[in-house]
Parts: sequence; structure tokens; C-alpha cells
Amino acid sequence: MTSEKVETVVAGNYVEMERAEEERGSKSSTKTKISNLFWHGGSVYDAWFSCASNQVAQVLLTLPYSFSQLGMLSGILFQLFYGLMGSWTAYLISVLYVEYRTRKEREKVDFRNHVIQWFEVLDGLLGKHWRNIGLFFNCTFLLFGSVIQLIACASNIYYINDNLDKRTWTYIFGACCATTVFIPSFHNYRIWSFLGLIMTTYTAWYLTIASFTHGQIEGVKHSGPTTMVLYFTGATNILYTFGGHAVTVEIMHAMWKPQKFKMIYLMATLYVLTLTLPSASAVYWAFGDMLLNHANALSLLPRTRFRDTAVVLMLIHQVSYQSLSLSLSLCLSLSRVHMCRKNDILTSFIYQIIILDALMSNTCISRILFNLLTYSFITFGFACTPLYFVWEKFIGVHNTKSTCRRALARLPVVIPIWFLAIIFPFFGPINSTVGSLLVSFTVYIIPAMAHMITFSSASARENAVERPPSMLGGWAGSYSMNIFVVGWVLIVGFGFGGWASMLNFIHQIDTFGVFTKCYQCPPHKA
Repeated sequence: MTSEKVETVVAGNYVEMERAEEERGSKSSTKTKISNLFWHGGSVYDAWFSCASNQVAQVLLTLPYSFSQLGMLSGILFQLFYGLMGSWTAYLISVLYVEYRTRKEREKVDFRNHVIQWFEVLDGLLGKHWRNIGLFFNCTFLLFGSVIQLIACASNIYYINDNLDKRTWTYIFGACCATTVFIPSFHNYRIWSFLGLIMTTYTAWYLTIASFTHGQIEGVKHSGPTTMVLYFTGATNILYTFGGHAVTVEIMHAMWKPQKFKMIYLMATLYVLTLTLPSASAVYWAFGDMLLNHANALSLLPRTRFRDTAVVLMLIHQVSYQSLSLSLSLCLSLSRVHMCRKNDILTSFIYQIIILDALMSNTCISRILFNLLTYSFITFGFACTPLYFVWEKFIGVHNTKSTCRRALARLPVVIPIWFLAIIFPFFGPINSTVGSLLVSFTVYIIPAMAHMITFSSASARENAVERPPSMLGGWAGSYSMNIFVVGWVLIVGFGFGGWASMLNFIHQIDTFGVFTKCYQCPPHKA
């Protein structure tokens, strides 16, 4: 009886939402139906595309660097290991979300005009102390995740146009970030998630094919691992790579039926591995230890139209999700989450074009390229969207109907991201530092511990909405895996990884200094 009641509660609101969507669709014009096809997504497939495209962004370009630190065998094994571990903790987050939402809906709470976030799940299940811990780690991680995306944009575009240094490019892309407050919701990620994954798929296979075509450089050496510091630094970058599920709750909330999310992240990870393993292995095979001083794999490949295409596509991927998701909450104040004004999208793009044209009219990059780049900031937005929600809720504008008021309220969030990207432009080393100190807790340790504590009582396990898979040993197997995750990540990820990545990060500061003008740039030709 309990399970039947739970199922009714879980399904109820989503059936209602689907019915509303169908009614709206039946009354709409052909133009609106076409728009819905491309913009309004809440299906399992939309969630899969969102997870996969969010997981494999700029970090794709730093994995060969990690292989040079780890060695080929360890690099492959760590990718497989952390890929599975990340999928497990993403599953735990989805279970806790459904548990929280079900309990609240039994209390007749309606979430259709409110986006549930991870810290609210922790608050509802475990209390305010867990909420505060989760809020701190999640927001700090997403803040630095956005910083990394901004650094990556500057690093990538430099390999197309080196007339400007990377710091100047950071200024420019930071200005573009500020215009992204006009874009709708995760429901509107459908076409962008699809295109984003196509873009990174192209880049991954370009790296693979171009490396094999280029062949091994003369006297290539594969000496990794050489030191413990480099070894654990590389390992934590891979920990960061497969820790991109800090926005799992927001992606689930955009689904019509979030309880179907259970295996989505695992399926996304398996696809991502088909991109990361061949590309990282091929680039490391071709260039070996040279990668130790080239964190961005694109910097070693000869400039061709294929490489320039990869750079542009990665920029569009990184920048487009930001454009779409930083403004996710603008439309949440409307009567329905999916009823967002498409004019806001066009407005944001127009503003971006104006800014880029004004700033870059004297450079040699064609306006066509920059109009492509104005689509920008895909992965950046996945990180920033929850930050906007938190900030809006903190200052009390989350439910306002004024688009301009919410846009202005969000701007302060962009400023520290922009500033930190200029201070610490260490593309590659910063990934490992964030992975060890923040990702380790945000998406590995906290979800595993929260799951164990939430279902620690017999009654909680008996009434659980989602029970652990029997093939993994049920509750006993689940607790065993959670204990292993907590122990491993705490000791290896946070302990050794934090020690190694901080030493490497300090070395970058000592070598290049803060506010460095052009990190790892070759001497500029006169």
C-alpha cells in the first residue's frame, strides 16, 4: 500500500504538467509547434543530451595533459573508475531529489513555479546544517566551474587569433557573460544540448584523427608518471571531469517525469568515454611529455581549417549554454516554467553582437566568426544557473515578474567570476585544484553521506520511493558502495589530490604570477 501511494504522489503532478503541455500544444499554431520542437524539452532524451554535453566540454582539451602526468594506463583506468563513481553519485542525487519531492508533494506543495535546488533537498531531508554545507560547496564549485569555462574561452580563441593576449580575450568573453541574463529555462536547452554534443563530438574525433595523422613527434617520450605531485594532479583533473553532476537536481526538475532520470547519467557517461578515451590517448601518444607544458591540447596541433573549426565549436559549446542557462530563472516567475518569451533570447544575442562588434571591430577575426561566438557559453551556463537561483532567492526576487529586475539582480554574480578568471588564468591546473578541494565534496562525499543518513532508519528504508538495485546488493550493497566512495574520495581525491594540486597551483603562481597576461603562450612573432 505504501509503495502504491508513493507512486501516485510522484506521478500526479507530472501527469498534470504533461496534460497542460498537450492542451497548450493543441491550441498553438504551426509556428509555435515548430518552436516547441526545438525549444521546449523535458523528456528523457533532453536530460541525456544535457548531461552528456555538460560533462564533456573544455575539460576534453585538458585530458591529454592529465595523461602526460599519469601515464597511459593510469589515465585510462582513472577515466573508467571515476566515470562509474560519478554515475553512482549522480544516481544518489536523483534518488534524494525524488524522495524530497515526493515528501513535499504529500504535503500539497506545488513546485511548478519553483526550481528545486540541491541545498533545498538537503534542507528538507537532513536539516539546515546539511543545507548550509551543501550550499557552500555547491556554490563555490559552480562559481569556480564558471571561472574555468571563461578561462577556457580565452585560451581557445587565442589559437585562432593571437593578436590579442588571453587576458584581453577574458575581458571580452566576460562582457559577453553579462548579457546572458535574458535567456529562458532548462526546458529551452533542447536544441543547444543536441548541438553542444555534436560540437564536442567533432572536437574529440578531430583530436584523435589529427594526432594519428600528425604522428609521433621526433624523440617523443612517455615518461609519466614521474612524480607523486603530477600523478595526483592528473588524477584529480579526471575526478573533476566526471564530477559535472552538480546541476543534476536542476536538470531533473526540468523533466516532465524526473523519476525516469535514474540511468540517464550512466548512459551519458558511457557516451562521453567514447570521446575522452580515444582523444586523450591519441594526443598523448603523439606528443608525450610535451603536454606537461601545454595544458590545452589544441596548442600542439598544426593550424588547419579543421583545428579552427574545433576551436569555434568548443567556444560555441562553452558559451551557448551560458547564454541559455544563466537566464534560466527569468521565466520561472511566469505562470509556467516552459512559457518563456523567445524575444529575450534574441535580445541577448543582439546585445552580445553589439558588444563584440564594439570591442573587436579592429581585429582580423571576421564578423561572421564573432556572430557565431555570440551564440556562446553552453557549459558556463550550466554552472551559473544554480548560482543565479541561489542569489535570486537570497535577495528575494526569485518570484518577481519583472524581467529587467531579475536581470539586474543577477549581474553581481558575473563580476567575481570575471575577476577570478583574470587573476588565475591557469587553464589545466585550476581544474585539478577545483576537483580536489570542491568537486570531491560537492558531488561525491556529500551525496553519498546524505543518502546513508537519510535512509539510516528502518522506516525510511521501508518507505523509500526509490530502493537500491537488487543486482547491487540492495541496501547493504548501497551502503558499502557509499562508504567506499566517501573513503576513497576523502583520502585520494581530497587528501593526496588536494596536496598535489595545491603544490602545482602554487608553482603556476610562482612561475607566471597572478594576473598573468598570456598563460603558456609561445613567444609572439614580430
